[in-house]
Amino acid sequence: MPSSNTFKIITIDGGAAVGKSSTSKGLAERLELMHVDTGSHYRTLTCAILGSGADAEQSETVSKILEAIKLSTQIDGRTARLGINEVVPADSDLRSPEVNAQVSKFAAIPEVRKKLFAYQRSLADLAREQQYAGLIMEGRDIGSIIFPEAAYRFFLDADEATRAARRAKEGQTDSIAARDKMDRTRLAAPLVCPKGATLINTADHTLEEVIGKITHLIGS
Repeated sequence: MPSSNTFKIITIDGGAAVGKSSTSKGLAERLELMHVDTGSHYRTLTCAILGSGADAEQSETVSKILEAIKLSTQIDGRTARLGINEVVPADSDLRSPEVNAQVSKFAAIPEVRKKLFAYQRSLADLAREQQYAGLIMEGRDIGSIIFPEAAYRFFLDADEATRAARRAKEGQTDSIAARDKMDRTRLAAPLVCPKGATLINTADHTLEEVIGKITHLIGS
């Protein structure tokens, strides 16, 4: 593995409510990394497309909307947030019931994923330019599709009951089982544990234990 003073790319994958965001943000703070939540990227595009009056079944309309969208980045603390035509949506809009219900459908559209692929890859260069020690990116296809070459790849998991309880604490009502099924069975970049990634069951550990375990494994 690379020495401790080299730029690090760390991928954190997993389903809903397994602890990706809290783990990634904690590691970003501890290791001085730039943090990217790609789930928010799909929510941002979902919000924009729904706001244009289209749904996931209108493929031609969705493609035209995507062509007109310019992606931008705003760094908020250590987190790089996606903007649409220079505007970053409010978290409340990204977590609305409408977006919760539709985001998996839009995330399964190949054109949507294609729109984000190069942008997400480019964020490693942005992290270097901004002189972060590395990049930590969370999502569902980071270690398998976006950065399969990353030296540090992790897949977080937990039982459904634990995840549902966490989701309820967040005030979210979407179905964990339904979301998992859509993410794992979609044709474009399905949710999988990447080959060679380290699997961590977060139901068996506290957040600090998970962060400590990953920190130890990457040698920092």
